[in-house]
Amino acid sequence: MSNWPLKTTLSILQSTPGHEGFSLPSLDVPEAPAPTRARAAKPKLPELSELSVVRHFTRLSQLNFSIDGGMYPLGSCTMKYNPRVNELTSSFRGFARLHPLTPDHFAQGALELMFHLENLLSEISGFARVSLQPAAGAQGEYLGIKMIRACLEARGEKRTKILIPESAHGTNGASASMCGYTVLPVRGTEAGLADFAQIEELTRAGDVAGIMITNPNTVGLFETEIQKITQLIHDRGGLIYCDGANMNAMLGVTRPGDAGIDCMHFNMHKTFTTPHGGGGPGCGGLGVSKTLIPFLPVPTIEKNPSGADDFILEHERPQSVGKVKDHYGHFLMMVRAYTYIRELGADGIQKAGRDAILLANYIRERLKPHYDIAYDKTCMHEVVFSDKRQNKNGIKTLDIAKRLIDEGFHPPTIYFPLIVQGALMIEPTETESLSSVEKFCETMIKVAGEALEENAFEKHFKDRPRHVAFGRVNETLAAKQLKLTWKDLE
Repeated sequence: MSNWPLKTTLSILQSTPGHEGFSLPSLDVPEAPAPTRARAAKPKLPELSELSVVRHFTRLSQLNFSIDGGMYPLGSCTMKYNPRVNELTSSFRGFARLHPLTPDHFAQGALELMFHLENLLSEISGFARVSLQPAAGAQGEYLGIKMIRACLEARGEKRTKILIPESAHGTNGASASMCGYTVLPVRGTEAGLADFAQIEELTRAGDVAGIMITNPNTVGLFETEIQKITQLIHDRGGLIYCDGANMNAMLGVTRPGDAGIDCMHFNMHKTFTTPHGGGGPGCGGLGVSKTLIPFLPVPTIEKNPSGADDFILEHERPQSVGKVKDHYGHFLMMVRAYTYIRELGADGIQKAGRDAILLANYIRERLKPHYDIAYDKTCMHEVVFSDKRQNKNGIKTLDIAKRLIDEGFHPPTIYFPLIVQGALMIEPTETESLSSVEKFCETMIKVAGEALEENAFEKHFKDRPRHVAFGRVNETLAAKQLKLTWKDLE
């Protein structure tokens, strides 16, 4: 259901013949005929003035919810505020206008920044080296498993299986499969953790290359047996990949490298406040143990071996898995992450991690009397509730989510993780104030109360949301009958 007329959302319907939003200088060369392979008919594009274009896209942008407009409590996605100082430094002329093919000796400032960022990430996480090349967290996953495979093959081992707990992130299975591995799921315990007994059982045959474990996991709990798991996998010849998407909760508190992890990607947008979403560009740097250093993607950033006080891109690494991204990744994301880390310093980084945990547990305690909690124990950066109590009165997770929109809040993550039926997964992040988190809790409590009233759906949840441009749509039908282009219906 749309509460806005179609004309306001489609630029083609605002077209006025003869209007132009551009001006070009007069030709200073002879006019040339169009190529023979030019299209037969003009493309049907809207004719709009510059002001109309600006107003149209500004109007559309105001329909979107954003972190600048309100709290974004998406569990597992970590939508937090990106400090404007990050944008300031990344817009510096010497960074923003640096051509990716600039020779090393003319790009020393950029190379030095990346070198120091790698070292900062190594110190924060406990890894021996870091590659900033991956363009996103999922590509960092892929690189980590690709390096594990290369390491095992260099040993002469051809293992075929990867273990993935049910509480791991959804992209892990795809990354393992793309690298040629068969995925073996590991069940969760009643406490919400990976089942160590099953891991021990599955690794006996000697064909397991390693495990992809998310820590803290997707139900917001720290894997308390992580060192036992890493020791077992190592003893049986495998390697350990950790999904670092939930690194927020470990900042300054614990270092995954110290727990025996061999590689872990960083979601720079989640942990170090580079922009999130919109299709990128992103940065999914990968930290590795000493075991995996020979297999790092090329080029690596090194101090000049000649003894000169400068930096080089090293391409000669005979065991490297090769490149995973051209031009060493998305540089301006690295500038933003470096700025954030240097701005906070060691104490600030630790405070960010502790605040993320503290606010999530505040929400857990405030909402526990009103919603069923999946695992009633101290959580890390996120907490998972369910609709079990509300569902008895016919109100489902989706209804709660749509109702929240009309109260001015973006909904939490819903129906994920899959191991919790009717899941409501909430992550406040450390960038929210206690007052904004409390307003969210009060709204959630209000909605929980509405859900228990007689005729609750008809009174409070039907046709929600009502106060936005587009109301509740049939999302299944929209996915099956996806329309990405406009067609003139006349």
